Amino acid sequence: MGLGRRQIVLALWSLGFSVIPAAAVAQDAAHDHTQMNMPANSGWQLMQDGIVFAELNHQGGPRGGREFVVPNWWMGMASRDLSRGRLTFTGMLSLDPATVGKSGYREIFQTGEALNGRPLTDRQHPHDLFMQLAAVWRVPMGESTGITLAGGPVGEPALGPVAFMHRASAADNPTAPLGHHTLDSTHIAFGVVTAAVDRGPFVVEVSLFNGREPDENRWDIEVGRFDSLSGRIWYRPGDEWELQASSGRLEDPEQLEPGIIIRTTASGSWTRRNGMAISSVTAAYGRNNTDHGARSAMFIEGSRHGGLNTVYGRFEAVQVETSLLQTDAVVEGPSVEPKSPVFALTFGGVREIVSWHGFEGGIGADVTFHGVPDALQSVYSAHPISFHVFFRVRPPGGSMGRMWNMRMSQPTAGHNMAMPMNHSMH
Repeated sequence: MGLGRRQIVLALWSLGFSVIPAAAVAQDAAHDHTQMNMPANSGWQLMQDGIVFAELNHQGGPRGGREFVVPNWWMGMASRDLSRGRLTFTGMLSLDPATVGKSGYREIFQTGEALNGRPLTDRQHPHDLFMQLAAVWRVPMGESTGITLAGGPVGEPALGPVAFMHRASAADNPTAPLGHHTLDSTHIAFGVVTAAVDRGPFVVEVSLFNGREPDENRWDIEVGRFDSLSGRIWYRPGDEWELQASSGRLEDPEQLEPGIIIRTTASGSWTRRNGMAISSVTAAYGRNNTDHGARSAMFIEGSRHGGLNTVYGRFEAVQVETSLLQTDAVVEGPSVEPKSPVFALTFGGVREIVSWHGFEGGIGADVTFHGVPDALQSVYSAHPISFHVFFRVRPPGGSMGRMWNMRMSQPTAGHNMAMPMNHSMH
């Protein structure tokens, strides 16, 4: 398969998208990868993270195909002590609308979005240009207690595990989980406000937000009503463990299936750093209850970053919308279709080959084996196999580490959360 001029230009544009903001933050950084800067006399601490995948994506079976796409995102943070508390601004951007396209990238069995008034099936939607624009204000109320207010025109409510692109256990996996719309799809909400109280190992969060998922125009900010509510409890029994349980009432999240979704999730993550090696595992379960029935999804994923090599894996079991995948049409009324799950097992790895002023470039590949229920085998075959081959670029990692395992309402270290980890070449 040859690469057209447009695809190559978009890949270079996306790489530049990662490089330019990084240079603004770390323009004088040498090989120490310093990412957390403290500009003279300003009191501001700056931090960043991001990723660009230039990838060949092959999805197996009759519903699959092959393509070249460049998923990407960049996130920046500015934080400082102010009066009695700490003020933090976060911004997250993506050029997916240009480098991936309106229909997103191929991922068989994926559902949950719409395009041109029809369901978007077997594809993961592109992210919006504006993935997060938020402010966070935390006031300590004692040595082990604090109150946080967070929100903005684009943010994430207190619902679900840490979003997949921020999890240390999935940091080098280029593909969204099949259960994304059962677990963490609210990580882009156009309008959100969150209040949180942390005390010792516990954090309790409540959010009011716009429950509507982004539409197919990925370049704008969509103003909507604050019509949805969620709550989440975190428990950190130690520095390496983080557990959460959450539930939310989402008002009309799906464009083609109006109605209320009650989403309930639980997850646990473990992350350990041993010298320069970082190991991380996350397991999660989610369930969506609607007027049409209920569906569940679960996954367990892990990664190990050691020296120049990273290995990662993910296992998923997802109750898919069988009729939708068979017909590409939304089925009205209560669901009576079987709830046999689709299984997906992924193994992959990355080898770092380039290090330049803190930027990390690696080549990687992964393969996914699918288990298909009987009702879908005539459409997908029994065991389709998919794979990716990619070149991955990250901006400087920094002495404070990457923004892994972070979430909007607790973006900085010291808020009873895991310290961000660093993965660098030496």
